[in-house]
Amino acid sequence: QRQLAESGGGLVQAGGSLRLSCAISGRPYSSYAMAWFRQAPGKDREFVAGMRWTGGGTKYADSVKDRFTISRDTAKYTVDLQMNALKPEDMAVYYCALRVGAPTTGASDYNSWGQGTQVTVAS
Repeated sequence: QRQLAESGGGLVQAGGSLRLSCAISGRPYSSYAMAWFRQAPGKDREFVAGMRWTGGGTKYADSVKDRFTISRDTAKYTVDLQMNALKPEDMAVYYCALRVGAPTTGASDYNSWGQGTQVTVAS
């Protein structure tokens, strides 16, 4: 099972930006899909964004469309999430996840997870 490690979380004012990064232990296969999920206190883990390692199949939750951008660095084996125009409702622990096949929106579809990184948005 591949190991995933998120970084880049922190405290930001509403309207600000953060960039999260997920490091993957070893070269990803072309069949992989990567995704970002988030979980706020008392709520279920929800899909944020996903993509194929090959660069296609990009998907976003409606709540982050046009504000967040998912990307990958094939040289560094990382999956990044650029978050702009952050809102208080974006505050959550953000997790990186991996599966074989197309990116999907269900957390139970993914079999590898990182430890999470906290994003706090203050108004």
